[in-house]
Formats: sequence, structure tokens, C-alpha cells
Amino acid sequence: MRVLVTGANGYIGLRLIPQLLESGYSVIAMVRNKNRFPIQNFESWKLQLVLIEGDFLKPESLPNCDYLPKIDAAYYLLHSMGAGKDFPDQEKSCARNFTEWLSPAHLGQVVYLGGISPHGSTLSEHLESRAEVARILETGNAPLTTLRASIIVGSGSASFEIIRDLVEKLPVMSTPKWTRTKCQPIAIRNVTGYLLGVIDPKLRQHFFNGTFDIGGPQVLTYQTMLEDYAEVRGLRRFIVPVPFLSPRLSAYWLYFMTATSFPLARALVSSLHIETTCEESNIEELIPQQLLGYKESIRLALSVIAQNRVPSVWFNSLASGKVDSRHICNIQIPEHGVLQDLRESSLHTTREEVIAAVWKLGGELGWPSMDWAWRLRGLLDKCVGGSGMRRGRRDPHELSTGDALDFWRVILADEEAGRLILFAEMKLPGEAWLEFSVGPTSIKQRAVFRPRGLFGRIYWICIFPFHLIIFPRMLKQLSYGWKKKNQL
Repeated sequence: MRVLVTGANGYIGLRLIPQLLESGYSVIAMVRNKNRFPIQNFESWKLQLVLIEGDFLKPESLPNCDYLPKIDAAYYLLHSMGAGKDFPDQEKSCARNFTEWLSPAHLGQVVYLGGISPHGSTLSEHLESRAEVARILETGNAPLTTLRASIIVGSGSASFEIIRDLVEKLPVMSTPKWTRTKCQPIAIRNVTGYLLGVIDPKLRQHFFNGTFDIGGPQVLTYQTMLEDYAEVRGLRRFIVPVPFLSPRLSAYWLYFMTATSFPLARALVSSLHIETTCEESNIEELIPQQLLGYKESIRLALSVIAQNRVPSVWFNSLASGKVDSRHICNIQIPEHGVLQDLRESSLHTTREEVIAAVWKLGGELGWPSMDWAWRLRGLLDKCVGGSGMRRGRRDPHELSTGDALDFWRVILADEEAGRLILFAEMKLPGEAWLEFSVGPTSIKQRAVFRPRGLFGRIYWICIFPFHLIIFPRMLKQLSYGWKKKNQL
């Protein structure tokens, strides 16, 4: 049985594909950019996995469906919630283009993961958009199976990381009224269990043209979720409810206190006053599985994080940042019309140790020169609506093309060649890159800035004195292998 997975680079896609392969399915993984897909993680399944490229916002980029192998089922895992104010239009365009693209194919089933939309309630823009996508997918030729979830709990999920940020960082929280809203969180393990179950050849007919709510065994308020996380972590936290935080102020509260982007925070807050609990639970009888409780889900997520085995995180999606996917295809930094700071140093330790040091930049370890200045720059970026540094990194030792790294995006991570290229996702009057190249006897470090107009050039002039302090020290630390944090 052959399965198409759209959004294969996304949070759900990277969790689902290994389970599909382990279950014996042949998988066609569809991504916007092949260079971002961690193909090295699927070497043992390379005969079962086909990678194709296409952007459903650009129909002209989609491959000709006639030349694809026969597809028995397709997962629609696309969303644009973090893309800004026009995300509903983008989501509708994606759904229409997906339906039209697959209309010539003899497709057996489409599976869509959406959000719970309570009947009789005035839906938020986010939930209405999710419901509208389902209505568009229903117009296709293939029977549609819609799974509707509330809060998904797992290492790297947006909901889990927001809760984690708030509880870990704030001993006292003044929480808005929406924290008393009820929801029904579900573990990512159970979500993928249901996604697998609905295409089971023996069961799939039961799910054709059906909508099923999926949730965990508990109905909780968002405040209880914060308190339960604190209990699991052994933290003492005080929550003070306040009635006067408007949705916009609540969005800013989440934005400044957590790693989420402002567009995502705004979209989430607009829905948090709506109860998202399962209206029916028929799927539990059709696909029996052990549903993890909320605290158990947290313990599992924290265990995965502690072992550095997080397979995907929400902010590694390109939709979570502003990087143009063309930069990932074009691994050469622009040479013309740019300003740059190029430095080189001899290696004072082995090449392998220097590469390892470069590959550990950012995240909890920080930066090898004036780490406080990098964090201050991240805070300033956060204040003007940028990503800041709170995204950290997916893994403390590994980097892959497309990963988020503080306020950078990894454009190229070729460890064997010793070459790392980062693209800045800060709010800037231009575009910025940071490149490291480790040769047999030397390391090169290059900061490149392509200014946007006069203000961009003024910006470069203003920050260049800081480069004269930070960059030489950073290069020196890396050339020695940057082994100890107290060397900074």
C-alpha cells in the first residue's frame, strides 16, 4: 500500500513517516524543499521512501500527478497558522490546489488532521480556517477522513513548548481569563496511532467520509495543565488569574514569555476562549490504544528531550520563520551588492574538534564570544516582533539543513566538508548570513549582509564596531575547539 504524506517536513509528518515505514507502507514524502528533509535518518528504508518536491501555494511547482506511482491514501498535514494575518487565505489556497492536483488520480482516501470545532460556538479565525479546509477537501474525488484534535502534547510541539516555557521561566504567573477554558489534550503518540489506524486496510472503510474527535482521557483547563507540568517538574509556581488581559495583550504575553512567534501566538489566543473537548469518542472503539494521561505525556516528552531524541519541533517548519526557501537551494552566499566581514585563523587543535565546536553553537551552550551581547540582540529582536533567541536548537550536538538555531536558520550543514551556513531570521533592514568553513589547517568565518536601501547601510555601519570585538574572539575560541563554557 502506497501512502502520500504532505507536509512531510512538519512536526506531525516527521513523527508519522517512520511509523508508516515500520508498518510496511511505501511512502511518498512531499516537501517544499528536498534539501530540508533529513533523508539521512531513513537510510534503512530508502527502498520504501520516495521524496518529491512541490509547493501547494504555487500550483506550477507541483509535479505531474500522471507520472506518480498509484497512491492508495494521502495525508493532508499542511497548515499556515504561523504565516501571518492572511493565513486563512493561504490555507484555503493550499487545500484547493491539493484537491485539484490529485483529482486525476484514483485516490482511495484522504486523511486530514484538523482542530476540534464545537457545534453552536462562534469559531475563531483559526478554528474556522481548519473547518473550511475540511469542507474544501470534502469536494475532492476521494473519501475524506477528518480527525479533529485539541491540544497535542509531545516533545517539540507548539503547545508543549509554550507550557514548558511559561512554567520553567515564571515562578509567578498572572494568567488571563482564558486559562480557565477546558480542553482535552492528547499525546502525540496517540495522535500518530490514530493516523495510522484510519488507513489500515481492514478498517479504513469505517472511516470514509467521517469526522472523528480524538482526545486524551482527561478534560483539563489550561491553568491545570500549567500546574500539572509544574508538579511533574517538582517546581513551585503561583498562578494569579487576572480578568483584564485583552486577546492582543494575551498574544503579546505569550510572545514575550515563550518561543512562539507573534502570528502563531495571536492565532492561538483567538481560540483559547473556546472549549475544545471531544463531542464523540467513536474512534476509541474502532482503534483501541492506551491513551496517555496528561502527566504521563509530559514525563514521556521530558524523557525524549533529556535523551536528545526529539525527532521534530514545531519551529523547524519554514512557515515558522521568514527564510525564503530559495536560500536553501542556493547554498552559495551572494557575492555582489553585499557587505561582509571575513576572518581566518589557523587551527589550534584537531579539525574534528573545531567542527564539533562549530556544530554546538547556540542553544543552551550559547555563543563563544560575549554571549550576553547575543542574548541582548535577541531580546531587541523580540521587542520589534522578531523571533528572538528563545527557539534555541533542536539538538545540542546535531544540525541539519532547515533547523532553527536561535534567531538563525540553518541553510547548509555539511559536517564532512566542515561547512555551516546560517541565515538570519531577525528583523533586519536587509538579509544576513553567517558562514563557517573548516579546512585541514584553518577555519574561515564570514558575516555577510545585503542591505535594503540607505537604512540598511547605516545599520551595518552602526553594528560593525561590535563585530570588531565579537567576531575575532569567537573565531579564536572556535579554533581552539571551544571546550569550556568558562573560556568565554
